[in-house]
Amino acid sequence: MLVTWSFPTTIVFGAGALATLPDHAKRIGGKRALVVCDPGVRKAGIADRVLGVLKGAAIDAHMFDGVDPNPIEKNVEDGVREYKDFRADFLVAVGGGAPLDTAKLIALKTTHDRPLVDYDDATGGDRFIGANVPPLVAIPTTAGTGSEVGRSGVATLSANGRKTVIFSPHLLAKVALLDPELTVSMPARVTAATGFDALTHCLEAYVSLGDHPMADAIALGGLELCAAHLARAVSTPNDLEARGGMMKAAMMGAVAFQKGLGACHSLAHPLSSEKGMHHGLANALCLPAVVEFNEPVASAKLARIRAILDPSAKSLAQAIRDLRARVGLPSGLGQEGVTSADIPKLADKAIEDACHRSNPRPCTRDDLAALYAASLS
Repeated sequence: MLVTWSFPTTIVFGAGALATLPDHAKRIGGKRALVVCDPGVRKAGIADRVLGVLKGAAIDAHMFDGVDPNPIEKNVEDGVREYKDFRADFLVAVGGGAPLDTAKLIALKTTHDRPLVDYDDATGGDRFIGANVPPLVAIPTTAGTGSEVGRSGVATLSANGRKTVIFSPHLLAKVALLDPELTVSMPARVTAATGFDALTHCLEAYVSLGDHPMADAIALGGLELCAAHLARAVSTPNDLEARGGMMKAAMMGAVAFQKGLGACHSLAHPLSSEKGMHHGLANALCLPAVVEFNEPVASAKLARIRAILDPSAKSLAQAIRDLRARVGLPSGLGQEGVTSADIPKLADKAIEDACHRSNPRPCTRDDLAALYAASLS
């Protein structure tokens, strides 16, 4: 059974949602699609399924799979060239956060001439982003970033060498198709890491600075879904209820973090740009230390989250560590090749990242370095 929501992106949820793609493409006036994916999505055959659905409805389509696991500016430049050469008039993004984010930035750069670094959200770059962006249909194949309903794209830019958030309501997808059947091929480790990304989005949004009751309520609902479904999705990959629950949680996390994120994301972004680490895994490995750091100023909210994840745990940090172990993820950054020698450079990058500005407890560069150290093992 398919259901449709609007928030404000039109969201179609349920097994078989992919089949509705032609109807939505035609509704937004799309006739020639650039399908943006990565090599893994193409190898899994999902991108070809999407192409087949489009072409079966007489919608011309061309595939661009030149997206890195941690997108870089060149991926965007290459995609813009493919879009223009094919004379596309809309984009279909298929995959995890990397293709979805890259597709948003490709859409931006097809009509906006400034260097990408000028659109950096940390420097108020959203003021340069107008509404003249081609429409995007987002089809997630993971359950983590929630980029399908988010208004930001993230890539490492050549001008500053760091993962940079580009944020504007004009980057929102017109349609998001959430089909749990497309996530069953995710390996257990990817399911766990992306699931922890969704969990971290919900947790950090809930405790972040500011007053946004709608975001808070959505974040708590997302955490409940993570508690109910993350371990099941890892252990029983064909469980469509669990897969669907995590897709909902990912979507809700992305909606909630319009309120803001926190120090964990500032730690995670340099681990991706400098060490090539999967973003969700980086969050999973840093989150317990950040929760402990925030405890003195956010104890009531953190206690509420502990009651959702594991009321029997002695602390929220312990509940997170226990869940992380249960889904088969490492216990620290050291197991992923990060050493104490890496920390100074990582901390320099982390303090430049805007996410920690909404952390409930202010962070200095030394605080972030100490959090890296605490996360090594």
